[in-house]
Amino acid sequence: MIRALKLEWLKIRNYRIFWILTGMYLLALLVITSGGTFFLQWLKSEGADFRGIDPTIIPINDFPDIWQNTTYLASYVIFLLAFIVIISVNNDLTYHTLRQNVIDGISKKEYLASKMLMIISMAVVSTLLIFFAGLVNGAIYSHVRGAEYIFDQMEFLAAFFYQIVIYCSLAFLLAMLIKKAGFVIVALFLYTIMFEPIVAAILINAPFFRDGIAPEIAQFFPIKAINNLISVPFGRYIFMEIQDYVSLKSVAIATGWFVVYLGLIYYILKKRDLK
Repeated sequence: MIRALKLEWLKIRNYRIFWILTGMYLLALLVITSGGTFFLQWLKSEGADFRGIDPTIIPINDFPDIWQNTTYLASYVIFLLAFIVIISVNNDLTYHTLRQNVIDGISKKEYLASKMLMIISMAVVSTLLIFFAGLVNGAIYSHVRGAEYIFDQMEFLAAFFYQIVIYCSLAFLLAMLIKKAGFVIVALFLYTIMFEPIVAAILINAPFFRDGIAPEIAQFFPIKAINNLISVPFGRYIFMEIQDYVSLKSVAIATGWFVVYLGLIYYILKKRDLK
């Protein structure tokens, strides 16, 4: 496993685009994890209020809510990690790196393992960054203290890790199917933020569909399955009921897609002529 991970690192460390996307991703995480309080202060300075409530007293950084709040927002930028995976796989196919690896005695299973280890490594680093940022922000801004609160609801960190792994596995699969990195990046981005959300919203909210099985079907869409791991948390601040836990049903559906992605990737690696 160490050999596979080292091989992947040697291939990506000199990609300029890898460092650009990594920098963009880290900057986005920095803004997400530290910008909430400053944003609320800016709203106050602009005279905004929420039904007469000072926006700066909204406890977005209180333990344990901070874990769901931060991971939910961070999930919006994991597509940058998926772009790294797409470019990495595309380069292997375009420059025949995979074929050379096989010639050099590296099996296709090892190649799959190297990519998945790269994905898992990115997910681990991202999760750790969110964890440490949450501890720092919570220590500074949280009105709630005590280990029982700090370490409560940390399942959202595990859900965030799982989101990255599954979404990047989908990117891996698409890069194997379509050997055009630019097209895959645009297609995945548009499908993630536009096409599927629009269709899902219609099935869930349109009067013609919402009284039937369509809303339930929408929960099985690939991106919806990933997003359902961490529910929208901010309704709690306007006294709305929210789902403040990770649903086992959502985990099961997301895991089903993960198994499909891995199975298809392995099938392509095993059967297709990768020249």
